[in-house]
Amino acid sequence: MTPPAVASGQRTRRRTRGVDATPYDFRRPIQLSREHQRTLQLGFDGFARQATTVFTSSLRTVCTVSLVDIAQRSYAEYVDSLDSATFMTLFSAEPVPGTGVLEIPMFATMSCIDHMLGGPGSASQPNRPLTEIEQGVIRGLVDRLLAEMRYSLSGIVTLDPQPTGIEYSPQFAQVAGAADVMVVVTFDLRIGDQDHRLTVCLPFSGLLPYLAHSTGPGAMSDRERAQRAHSSQLLEQHFAEVPVAVSVQFRSFRLDPATIAGLEPGAVLHLGHPSSAPLEVSVAGTTFAHATPGARGHRQAALIVNTPEENA
Repeated sequence: MTPPAVASGQRTRRRTRGVDATPYDFRRPIQLSREHQRTLQLGFDGFARQATTVFTSSLRTVCTVSLVDIAQRSYAEYVDSLDSATFMTLFSAEPVPGTGVLEIPMFATMSCIDHMLGGPGSASQPNRPLTEIEQGVIRGLVDRLLAEMRYSLSGIVTLDPQPTGIEYSPQFAQVAGAADVMVVVTFDLRIGDQDHRLTVCLPFSGLLPYLAHSTGPGAMSDRERAQRAHSSQLLEQHFAEVPVAVSVQFRSFRLDPATIAGLEPGAVLHLGHPSSAPLEVSVAGTTFAHATPGARGHRQAALIVNTPEENA
Protein backbone atom coordinates (compact mmCIF):
# COMPACT_ATOMS: atom_id res chain seq x y z
CA MET A 1 0.00 0.00 0.00
CA THR A 2 1.45 3.38 -1.05
CA PRO A 3 2.15 5.77 1.84
CA PRO A 4 0.03 8.94 1.75
CA ALA A 5 3.11 11.19 1.49
CA VAL A 6 4.36 9.34 -1.59
CA ALA A 7 0.96 9.42 -3.24
CA SER A 8 0.68 13.14 -2.56
CA GLY A 9 4.14 13.72 -4.05
CA GLN A 10 3.23 11.72 -7.14
CA ARG A 11 0.09 13.79 -7.63
CA THR A 12 2.11 16.99 -7.25
CA ARG A 13 4.70 15.88 -9.81
CA ARG A 14 1.96 14.80 -12.20
CA ARG A 15 0.25 18.20 -12.01
CA THR A 16 3.58 19.98 -12.48
CA ARG A 17 4.37 18.05 -15.63
CA GLY A 18 0.94 18.89 -17.08
CA VAL A 19 1.37 22.68 -16.78
CA ASP A 20 3.27 24.55 -19.49
CA ALA A 21 4.64 28.00 -18.76
CA THR A 22 3.41 30.70 -21.13
CA PRO A 23 5.89 33.50 -21.88
CA TYR A 24 4.59 36.99 -21.12
CA ASP A 25 5.48 39.82 -23.48
CA PHE A 26 5.62 43.05 -21.49
CA ARG A 27 5.43 45.01 -24.75
CA ARG A 28 1.87 43.69 -25.18
CA PRO A 29 0.06 44.13 -21.87
CA ILE A 30 -3.33 43.81 -23.60
CA GLN A 31 -3.98 40.42 -25.14
CA LEU A 32 -6.58 39.34 -27.65
CA SER A 33 -8.74 37.09 -25.48
CA ARG A 34 -10.37 33.89 -26.64
CA GLU A 35 -13.81 35.50 -26.50
CA HIS A 36 -12.62 38.39 -28.67
CA GLN A 37 -11.07 35.98 -31.16
CA ARG A 38 -14.32 34.03 -31.33
CA THR A 39 -16.31 37.21 -31.97
CA LEU A 40 -13.91 38.30 -34.71
CA GLN A 41 -13.93 34.81 -36.18
CA LEU A 42 -17.70 34.89 -36.58
CA GLY A 43 -17.53 38.27 -38.31
CA PHE A 44 -14.63 37.47 -40.65
CA ASP A 45 -16.02 34.02 -41.49
CA GLY A 46 -19.00 35.89 -42.92
CA PHE A 47 -16.63 38.25 -44.72
CA ALA A 48 -14.79 35.27 -46.26
CA ARG A 49 -18.06 33.85 -47.61
CA GLN A 50 -19.09 37.18 -49.08
CA ALA A 51 -15.61 37.78 -50.49
CA THR A 52 -15.83 34.42 -52.27
CA THR A 53 -18.95 35.65 -54.06
CA VAL A 54 -17.32 39.01 -54.86
CA PHE A 55 -14.19 37.45 -56.40
CA THR A 56 -16.11 34.77 -58.31
CA SER A 57 -18.60 37.23 -59.83
CA SER A 58 -15.96 39.88 -60.61
CA LEU A 59 -13.32 37.59 -62.10
CA ARG A 60 -15.81 35.20 -63.75
CA THR A 61 -13.81 32.21 -62.54
CA VAL A 62 -14.06 29.89 -59.55
CA CYS A 63 -12.58 31.59 -56.46
CA THR A 64 -12.64 30.73 -52.77
CA VAL A 65 -11.72 32.79 -49.72
CA SER A 66 -11.28 31.07 -46.35
CA LEU A 67 -10.25 32.38 -42.96
CA VAL A 68 -6.84 31.13 -41.83
CA ASP A 69 -5.82 33.04 -38.72
CA ILE A 70 -6.66 35.98 -36.44
CA ALA A 71 -3.64 37.22 -34.51
CA GLN A 72 -2.46 40.13 -32.41
CA ARG A 73 0.77 41.59 -33.77
CA SER A 74 2.74 44.79 -33.67
CA TYR A 75 2.58 46.85 -36.82
CA ALA A 76 6.30 46.25 -37.41
CA GLU A 77 5.74 42.48 -37.33
CA TYR A 78 2.85 42.81 -39.77
CA VAL A 79 4.93 44.88 -42.20
CA ASP A 80 7.82 42.41 -42.01
CA SER A 81 5.47 39.53 -42.89
CA LEU A 82 4.48 41.14 -46.20
CA ASP A 83 6.28 40.98 -49.53
CA SER A 84 8.54 43.88 -50.47
CA ALA A 85 6.03 44.85 -53.17
CA THR A 86 2.31 44.37 -52.58
CA PHE A 87 -1.01 46.16 -53.12
CA MET A 88 -2.20 47.81 -49.91
CA THR A 89 -5.48 49.71 -49.75
CA LEU A 90 -5.54 52.06 -46.76
CA PHE A 91 -9.00 52.89 -45.45
CA SER A 92 -10.55 54.87 -42.63
CA ALA A 93 -12.40 52.63 -40.18
CA GLU A 94 -14.83 55.08 -38.57
CA PRO A 95 -15.98 54.97 -35.82
CA VAL A 96 -12.86 52.93 -34.98
CA PRO A 97 -9.99 55.43 -34.68
CA GLY A 98 -6.96 54.84 -36.85
CA THR A 99 -6.40 53.41 -40.31
CA GLY A 100 -7.06 49.90 -41.59
CA VAL A 101 -5.32 47.96 -44.36
CA LEU A 102 -6.67 45.56 -46.97
CA GLU A 103 -3.62 43.86 -48.50
CA ILE A 104 -3.61 41.72 -51.65
CA PRO A 105 -0.28 40.39 -52.98
CA MET A 106 0.88 42.01 -56.20
CA PHE A 107 0.73 38.76 -58.17
CA ALA A 108 -2.87 38.15 -57.05
CA THR A 109 -3.79 41.77 -57.86
CA MET A 110 -2.39 41.49 -61.38
CA SER A 111 -4.14 38.15 -61.83
CA CYS A 112 -7.46 39.74 -60.78
CA ILE A 113 -6.99 42.59 -63.26
CA ASP A 114 -6.10 40.08 -65.98
CA HIS A 115 -9.32 38.12 -65.35
CA MET A 116 -11.51 41.25 -65.18
CA LEU A 117 -10.12 42.47 -68.52
CA GLY A 118 -10.95 39.16 -70.18
CA GLY A 119 -7.54 37.50 -69.84
CA PRO A 120 -6.77 33.95 -68.68
CA GLY A 121 -4.99 35.01 -65.45
CA SER A 122 -1.78 33.31 -66.51
CA ALA A 123 0.96 32.20 -64.13
CA SER A 124 3.25 34.99 -65.35
CA GLN A 125 2.29 38.44 -64.09
CA PRO A 126 4.28 41.71 -63.92
CA ASN A 127 5.58 42.88 -60.56
CA ARG A 128 5.18 46.66 -60.73
CA PRO A 129 2.88 49.47 -59.52
CA LEU A 130 -0.50 49.72 -61.23
CA THR A 131 -1.29 52.16 -63.99
CA GLU A 132 -4.24 54.55 -63.69
CA ILE A 133 -6.39 52.25 -65.82
CA GLU A 134 -5.45 49.21 -63.72
CA GLN A 135 -6.19 51.15 -60.53
CA GLY A 136 -9.64 52.00 -61.88
CA VAL A 137 -10.29 48.34 -62.67
CA ILE A 138 -9.23 47.00 -59.26
CA ARG A 139 -10.92 49.84 -57.34
CA GLY A 140 -14.37 48.40 -58.04
CA LEU A 141 -13.33 45.04 -56.56
CA VAL A 142 -11.80 46.70 -53.48
CA ASP A 143 -14.90 48.84 -52.91
CA ARG A 144 -17.10 45.75 -52.96
CA LEU A 145 -14.80 43.96 -50.48
CA LEU A 146 -14.91 46.94 -48.09
CA ALA A 147 -18.70 47.04 -48.38
CA GLU A 148 -18.88 43.36 -47.43
CA MET A 149 -16.58 44.04 -44.48
CA ARG A 150 -19.02 46.68 -43.26
CA TYR A 151 -21.87 44.17 -43.43
CA SER A 152 -19.94 41.27 -41.86
CA LEU A 153 -18.69 43.26 -38.84
CA SER A 154 -22.01 45.00 -38.16
CA GLY A 155 -22.55 42.75 -35.12
CA ILE A 156 -19.39 44.20 -33.53
CA VAL A 157 -19.26 47.79 -34.78
CA THR A 158 -21.07 49.75 -37.49
CA LEU A 159 -17.94 50.18 -39.57
CA ASP A 160 -17.78 52.68 -42.42
CA PRO A 161 -14.57 51.78 -44.34
CA GLN A 162 -13.63 54.42 -46.92
CA PRO A 163 -10.45 54.10 -49.07
CA THR A 164 -7.92 56.82 -48.26
CA GLY A 165 -4.89 55.76 -50.29
CA ILE A 166 -2.87 53.07 -52.02
CA GLU A 167 0.63 51.92 -51.16
CA TYR A 168 2.89 49.39 -52.88
CA SER A 169 5.75 49.26 -50.38
CA PRO A 170 4.80 48.16 -46.84
CA GLN A 171 7.76 50.07 -45.41
CA PHE A 172 6.32 53.37 -46.66
CA ALA A 173 2.74 52.79 -45.49
CA GLN A 174 2.28 55.22 -42.58
CA VAL A 175 -0.59 53.40 -40.87
CA ALA A 176 0.59 53.13 -37.26
CA GLY A 177 3.69 53.22 -35.08
CA ALA A 178 6.05 50.27 -35.20
CA ALA A 179 5.08 49.15 -31.68
CA ASP A 180 1.33 49.76 -32.06
CA VAL A 181 -0.75 46.61 -31.56
CA MET A 182 -2.86 45.54 -34.53
CA VAL A 183 -5.38 42.79 -35.24
CA VAL A 184 -4.15 40.92 -38.32
CA VAL A 185 -6.64 38.66 -40.12
CA THR A 186 -5.20 36.28 -42.71
CA PHE A 187 -7.25 34.66 -45.48
CA ASP A 188 -6.45 32.04 -48.10
CA LEU A 189 -7.46 33.37 -51.53
CA ARG A 190 -7.69 30.74 -54.26
CA ILE A 191 -8.14 31.97 -57.83
CA GLY A 192 -8.58 29.00 -60.11
CA ASP A 193 -5.75 26.65 -59.15
CA GLN A 194 -3.50 29.35 -57.66
CA ASP A 195 -3.29 30.08 -53.92
CA HIS A 196 -2.63 33.54 -52.54
CA ARG A 197 -2.67 35.21 -49.13
CA LEU A 198 -5.00 38.13 -48.36
CA THR A 199 -4.73 40.10 -45.10
CA VAL A 200 -6.78 42.68 -43.21
CA CYS A 201 -5.13 44.82 -40.54
CA LEU A 202 -7.10 46.88 -37.99
CA PRO A 203 -5.94 48.88 -34.93
CA PHE A 204 -6.49 46.78 -31.81
CA SER A 205 -6.81 49.69 -29.36
CA GLY A 206 -9.66 51.20 -31.39
CA LEU A 207 -11.39 47.85 -31.87
CA LEU A 208 -11.09 46.71 -28.24
CA PRO A 209 -14.00 48.75 -26.75
CA TYR A 210 -16.41 47.37 -29.34
CA LEU A 211 -15.15 43.83 -28.79
CA ALA A 212 -15.56 44.21 -25.02
CA HIS A 213 -19.11 45.48 -25.49
CA SER A 214 -20.10 42.70 -27.88
CA THR A 215 -18.67 39.93 -25.67
CA GLY A 216 -19.31 41.39 -22.20
CA PRO A 217 -22.44 41.82 -20.09
CA GLY A 218 -23.58 44.53 -22.47
CA ALA A 219 -23.94 42.08 -25.34
CA MET A 220 -27.60 41.53 -26.20
CA SER A 221 -29.56 39.27 -28.48
CA ASP A 222 -32.10 40.60 -30.97
CA ARG A 223 -34.93 39.81 -28.54
CA GLU A 224 -33.21 41.72 -25.74
CA ARG A 225 -32.63 44.70 -28.04
CA ALA A 226 -36.33 44.70 -28.95
CA GLN A 227 -37.32 44.54 -25.27
CA ARG A 228 -34.98 47.39 -24.40
CA ALA A 229 -36.32 49.51 -27.27
CA HIS A 230 -39.90 48.84 -26.11
CA SER A 231 -39.00 49.77 -22.52
CA SER A 232 -37.35 52.97 -23.71
CA GLN A 233 -40.48 53.86 -25.66
CA LEU A 234 -42.72 53.25 -22.63
CA LEU A 235 -40.39 55.31 -20.44
CA GLU A 236 -40.52 58.19 -22.89
CA GLN A 237 -44.32 58.03 -23.07
CA HIS A 238 -44.82 58.09 -19.27
CA PHE A 239 -42.05 60.54 -18.51
CA ALA A 240 -44.34 63.47 -19.36
CA GLU A 241 -46.75 62.35 -16.59
CA VAL A 242 -44.22 62.50 -13.74
CA PRO A 243 -45.08 65.42 -11.36
CA VAL A 244 -42.29 67.88 -10.50
CA ALA A 245 -42.12 70.82 -8.08
CA VAL A 246 -42.45 74.16 -9.92
CA SER A 247 -41.72 77.52 -8.28
CA VAL A 248 -42.66 81.05 -9.41
CA GLN A 249 -40.19 83.49 -7.91
CA PHE A 250 -38.48 86.84 -8.07
CA ARG A 251 -34.96 87.09 -9.36
CA SER A 252 -32.31 86.25 -6.79
CA PHE A 253 -30.04 88.96 -5.41
CA ARG A 254 -27.09 89.21 -3.03
CA LEU A 255 -26.95 90.36 0.58
CA ASP A 256 -24.01 90.58 2.95
CA PRO A 257 -24.10 88.44 6.13
CA ALA A 258 -24.46 91.51 8.38
CA THR A 259 -27.66 92.58 6.63
CA ILE A 260 -29.11 89.07 6.82
CA ALA A 261 -28.29 88.85 10.54
CA GLY A 262 -30.00 92.21 11.18
CA LEU A 263 -33.33 91.29 9.58
CA GLU A 264 -36.37 91.62 11.87
CA PRO A 265 -40.14 91.95 11.45
CA GLY A 266 -40.92 95.19 9.62
CA ALA A 267 -37.59 95.36 7.76
CA VAL A 268 -37.81 96.21 4.03
CA LEU A 269 -35.67 94.48 1.45
CA HIS A 270 -35.00 96.24 -1.84
CA LEU A 271 -35.25 93.43 -4.41
CA GLY A 272 -33.15 93.41 -7.54
CA HIS A 273 -36.24 92.54 -9.53
CA PRO A 274 -37.64 95.44 -11.66
CA SER A 275 -41.33 96.07 -11.11
CA SER A 276 -42.01 95.69 -14.85
CA ALA A 277 -40.14 92.38 -15.20
CA PRO A 278 -42.06 89.08 -15.09
CA LEU A 279 -41.43 86.44 -12.45
CA GLU A 280 -39.29 83.39 -13.14
CA VAL A 281 -40.83 79.92 -13.44
CA SER A 282 -38.21 77.31 -12.55
CA VAL A 283 -37.76 73.64 -11.73
CA ALA A 284 -34.80 72.46 -9.63
CA GLY A 285 -33.16 75.86 -10.00
CA THR A 286 -33.51 75.98 -13.81
CA THR A 287 -35.66 78.78 -15.25
CA PHE A 288 -37.70 77.62 -18.23
CA ALA A 289 -40.51 80.24 -18.45
CA HIS A 290 -41.67 83.64 -17.20
CA ALA A 291 -45.01 84.70 -15.72
CA THR A 292 -46.90 87.64 -14.25
CA PRO A 293 -48.68 87.28 -10.89
CA GLY A 294 -52.47 87.27 -10.64
CA ALA A 295 -55.38 85.50 -9.03
CA ARG A 296 -57.96 82.93 -10.03
CA GLY A 297 -60.79 82.67 -7.59
CA HIS A 298 -59.44 82.43 -4.07
CA ARG A 299 -55.99 81.25 -5.20
CA GLN A 300 -52.94 83.06 -6.48
CA ALA A 301 -52.11 82.33 -10.13
CA ALA A 302 -49.36 83.04 -12.63
CA LEU A 303 -49.91 83.88 -16.31
CA ILE A 304 -47.15 82.59 -18.60
CA VAL A 305 -45.79 85.40 -20.79
CA ASN A 306 -43.02 85.87 -23.29
CA THR A 307 -39.47 86.07 -22.02
CA PRO A 308 -37.82 89.50 -21.85
CA GLU A 309 -35.58 88.50 -24.76
CA GLU A 310 -38.62 87.65 -26.93
CA ASN A 311 -40.22 91.00 -26.08
CA ALA A 312 -37.03 92.79 -27.04
